Amino acid sequence: MSDLSHRVTTLFELGSSAPRDEARDTFLRLRDELSLGKVRAAEPDESSPTGWRVNVWVKQGILLGFRFGDIVDMGVAKGRWPFFDKDTLPLKHFDPSSGVRIVPGGSSVREGAYLGPGVICMPPMYINVGAWVGDGTLVDSHALVGSCAQIGKRVHLSAAAQVGGVLEPVNAAPVIIEDDVLVGGNCGVYEGTIVRARAILAAGVVLTRGTPVFDLVKETVYRAAPGKPLEIPEGAVVVPGARAIRDGWGAEQQLALQTPVVVKYRDEKTDLATALESWLR
Repeated sequence: MSDLSHRVTTLFELGSSAPRDEARDTFLRLRDELSLGKVRAAEPDESSPTGWRVNVWVKQGILLGFRFGDIVDMGVAKGRWPFFDKDTLPLKHFDPSSGVRIVPGGSSVREGAYLGPGVICMPPMYINVGAWVGDGTLVDSHALVGSCAQIGKRVHLSAAAQVGGVLEPVNAAPVIIEDDVLVGGNCGVYEGTIVRARAILAAGVVLTRGTPVFDLVKETVYRAAPGKPLEIPEGAVVVPGARAIRDGWGAEQQLALQTPVVVKYRDEKTDLATALESWLR
């Protein structure tokens, strides 16, 4: 894809002075490749310290789609449900051969997102442009998969789970959820956090670059650092916790700060408790 990446970068650097038709055509080519899963905003790379490589040019290309798209009427049912969006970012079309289940009830997937065979979308949920969702993943009701987020295979995104997206700054890493992760209800995973394979985030856990995560098992603290995202270890079971403020007015008021805590690592008992019922598939 070197030719496409070169064209995207050149047009992006030209900004608003880029030739309009060429920018649109280039974006549409990129959008098609993203939809097919042939190009990803981030992809596994063993040579990278995090095991993932961010493809900055992909996010540059998506931004071209926003910049050079025209707002058009995308209403359905003869105007009963009016919608207006960029013509470069329509809804993604599926057919039974894709193997993707979209249960009726108000879900939306933007073109330029990839959904693997066996993905289940429970209504209403939303998957944004540039996202990659692996085979057999369940995206439950009111869940969000943000722009360029990378979701592995057989992941369970529970009801109201929020996986943040990122387009700017273009060098920022997207959120990455690796294979066989369970993200509990009302969780939020943001700002380039990496959740390693088979981890479990209990309901209500919120992870950001500024969130320290305390590991009771290994007696250590996980934090993001310059050039390094917050990472949740493979198989970790993370629950919401609190850390008391030790001094000053906050201590006088007996306040505490939200702090996720690793309480154990996944074992056979945990696997049985979190397994998706086979009949859902």
